[in-house]
Amino acid sequence: MMSLALTYGINANATQWPSQPVKIVVPYPPGGNVDVAARIIAPGLQEAFGQPFIVENKPGAGGMIAGEYVARSAPDGYTLFMAANGPLLYSPLIFGRTPYQWKKSFEPISSVSYTPMVLQVRPSLPVKTVADLIALAKKEPGKLNMAAPGAGTSNHLVSELLQAVTGAHWTTVQYKGNAPAMTDLLGGQVDFDFDQISVALPFIKQGKLRPLAVTTDKRVKSLPNVPTFAEAGVKDMVATTFTGLLAPKGTPKDVVDRLSAALHKILGQQDVIDKFDGLGAEARAATPREFTDYLASEDARWTPIIKRAHIRAN
Repeated sequence: MMSLALTYGINANATQWPSQPVKIVVPYPPGGNVDVAARIIAPGLQEAFGQPFIVENKPGAGGMIAGEYVARSAPDGYTLFMAANGPLLYSPLIFGRTPYQWKKSFEPISSVSYTPMVLQVRPSLPVKTVADLIALAKKEPGKLNMAAPGAGTSNHLVSELLQAVTGAHWTTVQYKGNAPAMTDLLGGQVDFDFDQISVALPFIKQGKLRPLAVTTDKRVKSLPNVPTFAEAGVKDMVATTFTGLLAPKGTPKDVVDRLSAALHKILGQQDVIDKFDGLGAEARAATPREFTDYLASEDARWTPIIKRAHIRAN
């Protein structure tokens, strides 16, 4: 009888969900790619469920502060993780500790957006092409400074991949998120970075940064004059940053499915599609199963690169 009562209680709570505000925990400071995506979907979720969906930023430790906070939260649907590649998949490996494992600690709900990256430099750096940058880096190994929004982020991993395939070498400067990294790049304290087009596009359009190549197999509509890496003479440099929503492991399936269904509707709305498109990102939902399969494929692709490059947080 106790087991039946416990099961009934969980189902009843799932049916009543949400009866209070829901937190969407973001692993970076305000202003970056993941934060922007969370703030785009939050109003739609609030409208769908009749409760506030509050974006809460918890940066630090490659996103693990946020990830650990959500993983340890009650699996009741009131604390969600707005994750990206690095914080979800790679930071535990890079930081050498495992406060959570994505397969065991979270319930994937849905992807939200997919954003290609752009290699961009400060305008005063005397390079016009990827070949120029590689040549300069080889001429003066370690002198150039590359800004990364955290160890193990997709931005960081693509930089490591480019060094590996070209033999160039530069110094990686780690920041706590896209926003502070961008601030220093704009200020000339660092030389270049890989950034999500959703974050970089306004600065590129204003002429404050010079784009060299995009990490897609075809040119990006919002940057039609910027070549792909393949066009710039470097193969196997296709990479995308995803954002997606997850809940703590054990969250009732009904809650996960309702959230996933709501995101399918929200991300299919033309105004939401346009918002992401205007940022250089693609709004794309997935079922929990589809999102889980995607995470597994990304894990299998990039984890060997991390191990081969001996990427570790300082």
